[in-house]
Amino acid sequence: MNGLIASSSFADITELTSAGLCDVGTSAPLLGRRRGRTFASASEGGRAEEDASGKTAKIVVAAAMTTALAVANRVLYKVALVPLNEYPFFLAQLTTFGYVLVYFSVLAARKRMGIVTDEMLAIPKKRFVAMGALEAVSLAMGMVAATKLPGAIIPILSQTFIIWQLSLSSLILGTRYQPGQLFGALLVLAGVVIVVASGNDAGSAFQEAGKLYPALYTLSTVFPAASTILKEGVFKEAKEKLKGSDLDLFVVNSFGSGFQAIFVLLLLPFLSGIKGIPFSQLPSYLKAGTACFFNTGDAVGCDGAPWLPFLYVASNLAFNVSALNLLKMSSAIVSSLTMTLAVPLTIFAFTFPIPYLGSPAPLPPGFAIGSAVLILGLLAYNVSKRK
Repeated sequence: MNGLIASSSFADITELTSAGLCDVGTSAPLLGRRRGRTFASASEGGRAEEDASGKTAKIVVAAAMTTALAVANRVLYKVALVPLNEYPFFLAQLTTFGYVLVYFSVLAARKRMGIVTDEMLAIPKKRFVAMGALEAVSLAMGMVAATKLPGAIIPILSQTFIIWQLSLSSLILGTRYQPGQLFGALLVLAGVVIVVASGNDAGSAFQEAGKLYPALYTLSTVFPAASTILKEGVFKEAKEKLKGSDLDLFVVNSFGSGFQAIFVLLLLPFLSGIKGIPFSQLPSYLKAGTACFFNTGDAVGCDGAPWLPFLYVASNLAFNVSALNLLKMSSAIVSSLTMTLAVPLTIFAFTFPIPYLGSPAPLPPGFAIGSAVLILGLLAYNVSKRK
């Protein structure tokens, strides 16, 4: 505010001086006009600050909602696997292919309501094809590596996602990060690793894993990181093409999920083989999984279905929409840093007695230290961002 007034006052002085050299009679009117512009500039600056603070508040609310849904999503996934213990691959395919139908149905409804315009639907689809391919390749590579890795190190390797995002955001979008932001992101990464590693024998697990499969799993996180950066780019470019209007979330969700489903379908024989399901037996497996999901027919050991799986599906849909909304409002990096906060919160949630999951798990030894480091990292990132 003061900077704006000082700048305008300096302009007043220079313009009045030149006016005095040319026509003294115009000095008073010029003074009145310049003061009006000064106050207008200050007023505009105040509105800009209010808009910025309002946007920050919305991002904080969206981040809190996304974090809560991320925790609920992970807890309800474990609960859903109680009746679907023999059919996790079925549940994965349901969320891949079923969501395409849901998203496009919502998109069609929003088109009829006038929320989605023809201009929004006319945006180029090349990036959506790339997103779908990246997600499918990541899924295949991650599944191959995960079958050969101890479970203790998979959550740790997954955190390299943030490093890839920072690198790709700079490379693809030209984003420039301040040292404090990079330091904050690394603190977040370190905090999650401390929390996860302290609860498992991570040292021996890494020794058992060797080098090939950890490297393969780490490489698999590059592709979803690139996909989120592409989504951020789509939102930014669409805003320019739509003359300031925001691209509807369900345009991105629908076409992104649609192309991902196509590529996953092409890889299905390979993916089912990784999970130990011969492709020739896949139809019967999916049929049995459907019967268990709805708890119909001769399904055995499916107590809790269909309500427990439905709860997970509903929370997962809400989480996906909320996460994409947060990415749209902020950036891929802010969205990912928010997701990391859900890791210790999920571990903490599992220390409570949750129906169907048996005895609660104890907190890992490094939970408090790791969580503190993670929160410090989030604070460091956001404080540096505002400078």
